[in-house]
Amino acid sequence: MNDWDGPGERRVSLAEGAGGRAMRALIQEVFLQSGPPGPPGTLGADCMDDGAAIPVDGRWLIMTTDSHVVKPLFFPGGDIGRIAVSGTVNDLAMMGCTEPLGLTLGVVVEEGFSRELLERVQASIAETCREAGVAIVSGDTKVMGRGELDGLVLNTTGVGFAPRVVRDVGLAHGDLLLVTGTVGDHGLAVMAARGGLELGGELRSDVAPIGALVRRALDAGGEGLVAMKDPTRGGLASALHELAAKSGLGITLDERAVPVSTGARAASELLGIDPLHVANEGKAVMAVRPEAAERVLAALRSHPLGRDAAIIGRCTTEQPGRVIVDTGFGRRLLSEPEGEPMPRIC
Repeated sequence: MNDWDGPGERRVSLAEGAGGRAMRALIQEVFLQSGPPGPPGTLGADCMDDGAAIPVDGRWLIMTTDSHVVKPLFFPGGDIGRIAVSGTVNDLAMMGCTEPLGLTLGVVVEEGFSRELLERVQASIAETCREAGVAIVSGDTKVMGRGELDGLVLNTTGVGFAPRVVRDVGLAHGDLLLVTGTVGDHGLAVMAARGGLELGGELRSDVAPIGALVRRALDAGGEGLVAMKDPTRGGLASALHELAAKSGLGITLDERAVPVSTGARAASELLGIDPLHVANEGKAVMAVRPEAAERVLAALRSHPLGRDAAIIGRCTTEQPGRVIVDTGFGRRLLSEPEGEPMPRIC
């Protein structure tokens, strides 16, 4: 009998680790119920943001951590090592920290795992660190017995300073919502690779470190850039629902304005999955005051990773906490997924 076996025990489901309502409920009901508070003024785990913010001598120390699992480990456009670095520096960027001080790397590997594959993953980690302008400054390695782990798990923690914190609660009526590029590419690329779907090479993951892109937006928007969110697990739909719920506002999404690549659209139609519900690993959702929107949009489009950026919606006092999709022919509620359509994609 395992330690967790017992009559009437509630069990953790895959949905509770895949973004969306189920994961947030697990965090709130289990992990936020105890523990001492951080230093005075700290924005900690109870804020449910992309990281923590600790005031230090007039600046903010930003911290974030993430564990990474993906199957297959290598897929068109990326791999688990590239996700590990990009995911953490992108979470820091969502809080306003675009120049991290350093990352830690925890590696948990299964006995019998290929040394050649591990070296490929490490090479990708090193290359992505160079791209992001950051270094691995500390780490840890564990080896689990054969069959006790499915291959490889990576954990990364990042730290850095920000002059101001950009949270995900700063929306006001009339603010505009931007996305920095096409949505759904990462999750759909992983799904297609896992399922052996042949899509003519058009579909590739968007996984990339976007700190430099976010810095351009912050410089252009200034105080007019009021909120950011990383639309990873749960996709754009989950990110928009979080923004709406935390600010007590509704969001009207212009479906025709949401950028979707040709490959992602083809895969979503083939798989029957809405790209709005699929994870991204190189995108950001930003809320900006109306007067700053065109400046931020131009700054994003001036960067190679933001060339497909678009204004996709507006904050409204209608139906607080909900996201309304304007299809051009009518309006409908956008559902928030319980979890990712397929697990182990980031």
